[in-house]
Amino acid sequence: MKRLWIVGITLIALQGPVLATVMSVQVREGELRNRASFLGAVVAVLPYGEQVQVQREQGPWRYVEWRDETGWIHQTALTRERIVWEAGDRDLSGAATQDELALAGRGFSAEVEGKFRRQYSEIDFRWVDYMGTLRKQPSELMAFLREGQLMVVREEDE
Repeated sequence: MKRLWIVGITLIALQGPVLATVMSVQVREGELRNRASFLGAVVAVLPYGEQVQVQREQGPWRYVEWRDETGWIHQTALTRERIVWEAGDRDLSGAATQDELALAGRGFSAEVEGKFRRQYSEIDFRWVDYMGTLRKQPSELMAFLREGQLMVVREEDE
């Protein structure tokens, strides 16, 4: 009987990592990347409310399956809660983007931005806003880092 109990516990323990966790995208557009980094190439853009199967974790990143795609998405773009659409509930203008969640996770909020803008009113923030709209390929970012002799710091090292 003891042996059967031990075998049962072992089987349950082995199943744990195999079972996928279902999570939902909680941002307007969740970026699925080819590696666990914001420098990874975007392989798919997941819309708000989509469900994904989390296969494994690496620091703050989750390796997920979505439709026929697999890749890495940051944990801040996901929630364990199931998002259920109701009729007429498609206005996402107030939903946070993945970038906004990443900034908020680092302590940067609308309140902090407002305080900074008041303190440094002589700065033309249009250029800062413009820079936020620029999108570069990971290869271009890596070339910039090499040319400037900058060091890449992984999030889990911070």
